[in-house]
Amino acid sequence: MEYSLVLKVKSIIQDKRKLFYLFSIITLAVPIIIPVFFDPYWIKLYSEILIWSLLAASVNILFGYLGLLSFGQALFFGFGMYGVAIAITKFGFGLWGSFAFGIFASTLMALISGSLAVRLTWHYFAIITVVFSLIFYFVALTWKPITGGDDGLPFSPPNILDLGNFKISLTNSTHQYYFIIFFVLLCYYFILKLLESPLGKAFIAVKENNLKSELIGLDTYKIKLLGFVFAGLIAGVSGCLFAFYGRYASASYMFYHVSGEAVVWTIIGGVGSFLGPIFGTGLLIVLREELSHIWDHYLLIVGTLVILIVIFFPNGISGLLKKMLKN
Repeated sequence: MEYSLVLKVKSIIQDKRKLFYLFSIITLAVPIIIPVFFDPYWIKLYSEILIWSLLAASVNILFGYLGLLSFGQALFFGFGMYGVAIAITKFGFGLWGSFAFGIFASTLMALISGSLAVRLTWHYFAIITVVFSLIFYFVALTWKPITGGDDGLPFSPPNILDLGNFKISLTNSTHQYYFIIFFVLLCYYFILKLLESPLGKAFIAVKENNLKSELIGLDTYKIKLLGFVFAGLIAGVSGCLFAFYGRYASASYMFYHVSGEAVVWTIIGGVGSFLGPIFGTGLLIVLREELSHIWDHYLLIVGTLVILIVIFFPNGISGLLKKMLKN
């Protein structure tokens, strides 16, 4: 019986589609399960973890499947964030219009920057992504009439749905949670479909050997650019959702340290694993949240844990789970 259960768990972990279904069921059940055992605050924290995990997932698409280490995903996160805030405060857009505008802005920025960045490899690629992020970080700081500068850009989110007396609003915590998880699960579904597609297989081929991929007829530049734009879109959705979550857009979220955190979350969760970004993001955010109430220098503990995981479990939490199930 126990052996059979282990085989079932192993089958789920190894099958991305089954893993996605399990993750979806758990996520949908969180508002029902959490209040029974824990403070309802954890529902809000879980929704924040899911948003940030999309940023880590965008890093994972590039690093885990294309072999491109980007420290500039915060740029697209910021464009999504500011796209929503500017569309609402400056143009008077509704929720769906501002959401679409934020995704469009981040995707367009990914296409422009990616057309230059993917021509480079190794540390040159990482450096240029940081440079792009820094340029627009300083633009956001100095362009105060549009972005709010240091003060950021607060806004009141429009209703999700407004039909007379029937309203679905982000000010309702339950409505907000299901709004967030709908788009998070949708993004992970598209990531799953991408990885299962011929393009996803081409990503792996380019990562394994760029030269051989070119020799067998693959257009590696277009493949990398498509991956870069898709990753930028996912990061943009993350930024849009975080803007709605916090009712605020700030240049500080475009700084490269935000991209660095996403890289760490990806590595801790397991580079190249489908749900690794969620594991890594969840672990470090929960640790940060809990330890910050105990000790002011809690980052020392978090940093030490990260170092230990990287040294002893280089494949991250996902790799550790797979290893445990093999034994």
